[in-house]
Parts: sequence; structure tokens; C-alpha cells
Amino acid sequence: MRRFMQVAALAFVAALACSSVILAQTGERPGESKAPAASPTPDLSGLWIRLRDPSHSSVNLDFGKFVAPMTPWAEAKFKAANSVYRGSDPGDVLKDPIFSCFPPGVPRIYLLNFPVQIVQIPGQVIMLFEFDHFVRRIYTDGRPHDKDVEPLWMGDSIGKWEGDTFVADTVSFNDKTTLDREGYPHSDGMHLTERIRRVGHDSLEIDLTVDDPKAYTKPWAAKLNFQLRTDWKIMEHVCEDNASFLDLNKKATKKPSK
Repeated sequence: MRRFMQVAALAFVAALACSSVILAQTGERPGESKAPAASPTPDLSGLWIRLRDPSHSSVNLDFGKFVAPMTPWAEAKFKAANSVYRGSDPGDVLKDPIFSCFPPGVPRIYLLNFPVQIVQIPGQVIMLFEFDHFVRRIYTDGRPHDKDVEPLWMGDSIGKWEGDTFVADTVSFNDKTTLDREGYPHSDGMHLTERIRRVGHDSLEIDLTVDDPKAYTKPWAAKLNFQLRTDWKIMEHVCEDNASFLDLNKKATKKPSK
């Protein structure tokens, strides 16, 4: 009888050991259900060029009808700058700060008709703009906005995924840039939200919302569409090399003297 009990005990211990090995291999525990596999992160990578909006042809340079009514503060800034941004005199046009190699800011950099390459790495989505080789880093590692940062030309950006949409949240702008070629201003309190989504292999959408109570009576939104260009690459573009291109153009098109 005693031998039988010893054999039974050894068999029970062996069974427990076997169960432990199986559980260790499968990663499961009694009473636990197997967790579903994490869905892959959508891929926004590629070189993209913005397309003209057929419903608003001048969105090539400005946001036009999408812009909300301005506050008195913004109206005053707009009137002061509008003649510069809309003037037909080349001398006035050159007063646009981007022709003096100042950063265009966000979202205006999207309207300059230069491509942007999106690169995803762990913890960041990086935008490499051909225009003057600006680099924008949108951090995805869960960090909050940097509360100690000084006002920035391109803002402080963090991002997260909501399903197939990448949501970029940007604050801490300075007020030295305009939103587009019309000269619509913004304050240093602007909050920019971009919802970036790949709607097809060759198509990308950016739905942006500008929330700036100091400058606009309500938040306003616009949509930008981009096309994938696998046959392009980011070219070298140095602002200082091109800052006097209008003078060069006038010389090149000047009629020869008799």
C-alpha cells in the first residue's frame, strides 16, 4: 500500500511539472484567455507631394474660404501684412519673410509646393521637408508637451495613433509666421491638430484644425491631399541660394537694349 502511494505521488508531481512546462511555453495561466495580437501600426512612410484642391484652386497658396472670422487683434495684423503677401510689386512680394530665409512655420510649409518625406521610427514620426531642409519631429513615445520650451517656429509636436489615423498635436508656436500666402496671422497660443491618414497606397490626407481664440472667433479646419511619388527624391534646397531669384528672373527676362 505504501509503495502504491509513493508511485501515485511521483506521478502527480510529474504531471504538475509537465503542466508547468506547457504553461511556460504557451504563456497562458489557468483562467486566463489568450490576448489578441496587437494590430500593426499603419505606415505613412513615403515621399509625398500636395495636390491642388479642385474645390478651391487657390488653396495652392492659401486656405481662403476655410478660415474663420478673425478677432480685432488678428484683423489688425492681417491688414498690416496683407499688402505684403498679396502685392503684385516684386519689391513687396520679397518682403514676405520666407524670401529672407525665415521658417514658414506649420501649416504654411505644406502650401509651398515642395515634397515632404515621412519616416517612421520607434518613438517618432519624422517629416523631412525639401523646402530648406526643415525637419519636423513628432514624438510618439508618450511624452507630454515640453512646458519649458521657448516659442518655436515649427512648434512642439507630440502624436498618437487612433486606429488608422495619426493625430499630431502641436503647441508652443511663436507668432512670427503666417498660416498661408494671404498673410492670415496666428498668435503664440495657437493649437494645431493634424489627423493624418493614408487613404490608399498612393494617397494621404491631412485634416488640420486651427484653434487660436486670440486670432479667430472659432476653430477652423481644412483638408490637404497628397500623392505618393516613389520616383522622386528629396533634392537639395538651400534658401540662401535662392533668396534673390526674383532679381535673377528680372535680369533673365529683360529685353536686350538696342
